[in-house]
Amino acid sequence: MGCGASIPKKCKVGGKGKKRRSVIQEVAVFVPTIRIPVDSDVAHPLKGLVSKELVDRLSKFRDRVVALSEDIYCADVSDVSELQHALEEYLPVVLGLTMKESRLESSVEFRWRTLDDDQECCLSSAWYEVLSVIHMMAMLALFEANLILIPKNGQVGGERKVSEDAKKDVVDSLLRASGCLDYCVHRILVQIPAQVKKSFPSYFQEGMLEAISIQALAQCVEIQLGLASECEKATLSVKRRLACELVSYFSQAHYCLSGCDTSDSFGKKLLLFLKWKCMEAKAVAYYYHGLVLDKGNEASSHISAVCCLSAADDLVADSKRACLSFCLANPITRVPPPWGIMRNMHKKIPDAACKRFQMYGYLFEQDNNSALQSLPDLPEFALSLRPEGYELPSTDSIWDNVDSQPQIQSLKEHLDDEDEVETK
Repeated sequence: MGCGASIPKKCKVGGKGKKRRSVIQEVAVFVPTIRIPVDSDVAHPLKGLVSKELVDRLSKFRDRVVALSEDIYCADVSDVSELQHALEEYLPVVLGLTMKESRLESSVEFRWRTLDDDQECCLSSAWYEVLSVIHMMAMLALFEANLILIPKNGQVGGERKVSEDAKKDVVDSLLRASGCLDYCVHRILVQIPAQVKKSFPSYFQEGMLEAISIQALAQCVEIQLGLASECEKATLSVKRRLACELVSYFSQAHYCLSGCDTSDSFGKKLLLFLKWKCMEAKAVAYYYHGLVLDKGNEASSHISAVCCLSAADDLVADSKRACLSFCLANPITRVPPPWGIMRNMHKKIPDAACKRFQMYGYLFEQDNNSALQSLPDLPEFALSLRPEGYELPSTDSIWDNVDSQPQIQSLKEHLDDEDEVETK
């Protein structure tokens, strides 16, 4: 398992079954490994229980998702949108299998695999299929956000130039991903028996899904903070609030993993990502907190400001090492250029820390109160973002009046079915 946006980009150099060339990618938005559906026998388990029209519709929509999924790592934004639309078409049809009155929830074995390591998970559960579809929709939203922030035609390792409108599109994608994952945790997992969950891959752990949902919210705030830093009208207080919120979100995401199995490559990569981003967020939060405190007139305010800026300077250095650890962890990713809020912070924070110490260093010698010379706590603010509301679509009308009773077939239909079996 690995990081979808950061795993080597797979581009075909030949026909089916040929080797693929890999290029180490950058990560702007962390994307867990993308899982795609594998061809599954939908028709025969349902034969005689539902109409042939329903079976054909279910197979057709799922086969389309399978076909569009294969080369998703080589996709652009329009390709991702097409696949999202295919999933949205398929979901109302497969939802019919979860209806209690259909009594078909465990009738079909659904197969999914991860694109980066080809690990398969096959379960006879329609709710597992629904969970997999919504999870894939969330991963595609994260993948889309990463595509927007790192354009294919951009210079490798160069400065990312992304328009304000594009950044707003990224925020929309991140909120959508967070909403899908939040729905998975609170509305889908509860439908699945514990015995079935024991066979789930590690990235379907409740804490893991929660962590990625909150991480998506954190990266929304990260975008907002970057926009605020470029806005002359945004006050220091507004920037500090956003930075402190960013710390809270990344800390919450990290906490969600405390009870999860993170021993695989994906779990380790996610932990390193959250550690790195949390350090960056704390550096920015202490920077802005220090600037706000420095506006006070008392010596204690200046001492606290110097402590905050010194801590921010240390955190910037630590975050650079944390970034390198993340990039070197499997799957290896390219060290990204500073972007967004961090684009100028690598210079601003050390400069501010040095300047304030030169101005107020004498206060530390005059004041022997160690309590005043300790690092103040960051202020806490109510979190402003919530996952975007997601609701399942209505079940496709083709399921109306389906009671899963044996369907009477004509002799011709029966013989046609037998011919299909022999030709496969």
